[in-house]
Amino acid sequence: MSGGVDSSVAAALLKDLKSRGLFEDTLVICTTEFGRQPAAQGKNAGGRDHNAGAFTAWMAGGGVRGGTGYGATDELGSRAVECVHPIRDFHVTLLHLLGLDDNKLTYFHGGRFKQLSQFGGQTIDMLIG
Repeated sequence: MSGGVDSSVAAALLKDLKSRGLFEDTLVICTTEFGRQPAAQGKNAGGRDHNAGAFTAWMAGGGVRGGTGYGATDELGSRAVECVHPIRDFHVTLLHLLGLDDNKLTYFHGGRFKQLSQFGGQTIDMLIG
């Protein structure tokens, strides 16, 4: 499978983590930083462009609510239309699952302190088990 995770490899990883008693303490994430457009752009386009309007991610273990599907796109997959969040909410949720508080994680840059999420955010509680 090009550019992605083969489902049998992902299943084997999760099975192995469970068999070793590590599943509940290990956060497994498969995602990208952006989605892909549902169709090629232009008449002579050689592929699909980036899509900042929607992307897919899956997570398991580490405090994630199992068996949860969350959100939806329009019928073409070009933009999120259900349970829409800014990416910083996803980042803050990941930090929370890792036991980190985004409000306490700052760094000094350009003369001021900044948060990892840049502007703060809210946890997506439906994703947390």
